[in-house]
Amino acid sequence: MAATFSIAPVGAFSDNYIWVLSQDARAVAVDPGDAAPLLRHLESEKLALEAILITHHHADHCGGLTELLQVWPDTPVYGPAGIPGISHPVREGDVIALGMGQASVLEVPGHTLDHLAYLIEDALFCGDTLFAAGCGRVFEGTPGQMLASLKKLARLPPQTKVYPAHEYTLSNLRFALAADQHNPILAMRLSRDSALRQRGLPTLPSTIALETASNPFLRSGEPALRKTLEPRGGKSGDSEEACFARLREWKNDFR
Repeated sequence: MAATFSIAPVGAFSDNYIWVLSQDARAVAVDPGDAAPLLRHLESEKLALEAILITHHHADHCGGLTELLQVWPDTPVYGPAGIPGISHPVREGDVIALGMGQASVLEVPGHTLDHLAYLIEDALFCGDTLFAAGCGRVFEGTPGQMLASLKKLARLPPQTKVYPAHEYTLSNLRFALAADQHNPILAMRLSRDSALRQRGLPTLPSTIALETASNPFLRSGEPALRKTLEPRGGKSGDSEEACFARLREWKNDFR
């Protein structure tokens, strides 16, 4: 079902997006790492903060909670257990009733062990797990966990819109072109998204269909990517998990 609410990106720090869903003067904020830009947006758009969704415990995703709750003290905060300010811990399979619809909770560990994603109608808010043309670093989990989480998201309907928490698209595309250089979609994406950034516009949302066709981390077992990994110690018989791990290590050091 197509989303019946508006979704706006509110920039924070150097490259974060706080996603703000709004309908009938009510708003839901996803990953408010910084309260100030969100509060300015709510005031300028005359929106009341109905709920907050947190994907994981890194400060650039939840650091604004204390200040926000001073202004909106009764606002429910949904997210992983153990994060200060979370009033409603949620986990895989939970469904959050919001005024503008229902949010289904998905556990997607890898970047962190507590990482969640939220699916609201056809909009996926995936924090630092899936990026446009990339994925998050594996900080706390294992490559196998991250690969499984990405596969879970890749199984969502192709038309699902993907709203990551960072504007990393151009750097991700440059790496994707190095790893999957014969994929014709990547050059198109780089041209289109470079033009968007030159105009100061977000490259997001992406879609599950676009990511499964061109994101190297969703294609890590493909023969073309296996071939690219051979100079980096990859072998034709490597498991998909091993290929994914090599690909992620390469991206960690890519400049």
